[in-house]
Amino acid sequence: MPVDESLTFIPVSIAVLTVSDTRTAADDRSGDTLVERLTAAGHTLAARTIVRDDVPALVAQLNAWIDDPQVDCIITTGGTGVTGRDVTPEAFAQVWDKEIPGFGELFRWLSYANIGTSTVQSRATAGVARGTYLFALPGSTGAVKDGWDGILSTQLDSRHRPCNFVELMPRLTER
Repeated sequence: MPVDESLTFIPVSIAVLTVSDTRTAADDRSGDTLVERLTAAGHTLAARTIVRDDVPALVAQLNAWIDDPQVDCIITTGGTGVTGRDVTPEAFAQVWDKEIPGFGELFRWLSYANIGTSTVQSRATAGVARGTYLFALPGSTGAVKDGWDGILSTQLDSRHRPCNFVELMPRLTER
């Protein structure tokens, strides 16, 4: 789908949350990959942190950023698998107002080209919470690349046609 270069690019303010019991700022390759891609695209890194795989801790961090007027979008990496410690989708479900089911479906379809049927182990998901977009990607650098390059780079580009998430931002909280 085309990007209409005649339109003005509107940068999105994005917070990056790595969900992990083991990663640190020194070895968070997936978070680094996501930050590199979003800033190269012209977006603003609003905040970045690492939170352990714990629903209350994740919900607290998500709510803090959702309530921050400087954050338009939160992208997480990690915690989307099927093991007992993978709880990112459960945390998202506690805060979002609306789920965006097509995001996870499209992510798995794109991921299938790279990892085959292993993509069914991903619970990548997305939603909207009080006017803030939430996107949960798996924790591998490959998954971050699939999610950013294949979906978010265009849907978070205000010039993407026929439509994009950015143009809907002013209407996300309407009743």
